[in-house]
Amino acid sequence: MFSTDGLLTDLLMTLYRIFAGFAIALVVGTLLGVWIATSPRVRAVADTWIAALYPLPKVTLIPLLIIWLGTGGPFMLTISALGAIFPILINTVLGVRQCDPGLVLAARDLGASSGQIVHKVLIPSAIPSIFAGMRLGLGVSIILVVAAEMVVGKVGLGSRLYLAGQILETEQVFAVLMVLA
Repeated sequence: MFSTDGLLTDLLMTLYRIFAGFAIALVVGTLLGVWIATSPRVRAVADTWIAALYPLPKVTLIPLLIIWLGTGGPFMLTISALGAIFPILINTVLGVRQCDPGLVLAARDLGASSGQIVHKVLIPSAIPSIFAGMRLGLGVSIILVVAAEMVVGKVGLGSRLYLAGQILETEQVFAVLMVLA
């Protein structure tokens, strides 16, 4: 299937969608997470929205995003980013908030500005939490991209999996499942 059936093309397209959306979520989620963790006002507003939106099954957003964005590239990147952003955001907030206050005080005593404290103290101390969020977010992003491809994709592993199931090609279904695993 890799050499004759275009499985490589489907794999590369799915990987592009996953990692492009994930990269967007990583940048936005980390920046928002640091902002939320360092600003009490922003935290007061954001906590309510995060508590309301995080438990929502992201797969249920597929029909709404199709209406808003169509079925092309922006839709796939958005669904991938939405899957990854919440775990990254939440873990970034937790990582920054768990930073040792003694380190922040020491940096202030040495004359560090707020920006320097964020860049030199808070973000480095939050790296393990950010990586934990990345790991969780990537898994959700993979699931959502494959599900979205199964619904609207013309190219991708999800599309191939759905079409193989429709025509009862068990070998192709297992091959795609092995590639996804």
